[in-house]
Amino acid sequence: MTSTASPATGTPIPGFHAVVPAGGSGTRLWPLSRQDSPKFLLDLVGTGRTLLQSTVDRLYPLAGQDGVLLVTGTRHVDQARAQLPDLTDAAVIAEPSPRDSMAAIGLAAAVLEQRHGDVLVGSFAADHVVHDQRAFEHAVREAAVVARAGYVATIGIAASRPSTAFGYIHAAAPLGIDDAPSALHVAGFTEKPDATTARAYLASGEYRWNAGMYVVLSSVLLGHLARLMPELHDGLRTVAKAWDTPDREAVLQEVWPTLEKIAIDHAVAEPVAASGGVAVVPGTFGWDDIGDYNSLAVLLPSDDRGAKVLGDPAEVVRIESAGSVVVPASGRLVTVLGLDDVVVVDTEDALLVTTRARAQQVKDMVAAVRDRGRDDLV
Repeated sequence: MTSTASPATGTPIPGFHAVVPAGGSGTRLWPLSRQDSPKFLLDLVGTGRTLLQSTVDRLYPLAGQDGVLLVTGTRHVDQARAQLPDLTDAAVIAEPSPRDSMAAIGLAAAVLEQRHGDVLVGSFAADHVVHDQRAFEHAVREAAVVARAGYVATIGIAASRPSTAFGYIHAAAPLGIDDAPSALHVAGFTEKPDATTARAYLASGEYRWNAGMYVVLSSVLLGHLARLMPELHDGLRTVAKAWDTPDREAVLQEVWPTLEKIAIDHAVAEPVAASGGVAVVPGTFGWDDIGDYNSLAVLLPSDDRGAKVLGDPAEVVRIESAGSVVVPASGRLVTVLGLDDVVVVDTEDALLVTTRARAQQVKDMVAAVRDRGRDDLV
């Protein structure tokens, strides 16, 4: 199978629209990330740009400034607009409530198809970190070639360690598209595995991390959704038809709460992969979803004693404390004595102290705080 499209870099991909789902509260990064200030609105790696801004920055060369569509909750629209002043009203889709990634991406695809006809849609989460812009662009351009051939294309990240925090893509035989030489068939997807399984995946060389990046024609995505989940498809189509009309709010109030909450991986990617309709393009760029403070530590520079500080290092004093992650965000001096590999996050109204080994469990602390009736803190 061949394609006449080219993955060469330099100009936006013709007919390509980049969708940026910006949702979730990043509970494993509490108390920095909260419902009203989720992680995608924060500068977590000290670049001077928030994760959302950095995501849009790297998509502009691929989609152009008119080709980026943000999907976020109504409570975050004003903050997102302040960070992205170039976005027009038409470039923002505000969800009344979270219905997971299939509803967000599906609505974006349906609105784009309503406006422009069948278009190439790429979905890229707003809260990930990518290193090596050139390699990222190359992978997306190759995925666009694959998508125009009728596949659901995803970008798989080379696994650098046997992580239990990520899902995995099982790659199979080469796809055989001339202009997408690295593309492979996808044999299946796996949820976060246990440590033994993750080590076996890494050793096999057949598995890549699932970064949730998809490129697909709108007609292909919505066609799969119509076949697999017709009620969700029909509801999204109904909302999309009303989106650019005075009936938008009335239709949203009626239809949106009825839509099933489900991730795009479960709704489309997994069942379509089982029938041979999904392909993966290997991504050679660095990637992380900053899922917890241990992940964040990898991305922050170390001081002369191996500590990671997000904020002003002058506000941290450590003695005999190696491998710590410290976030001084309250204006107070933070001191750590005789504790290795700890996480200390000090904000104006909440203090977190844990270990890097328990970073994934911070979400349990958020639940415990909520159970105490302190919704104002989460």
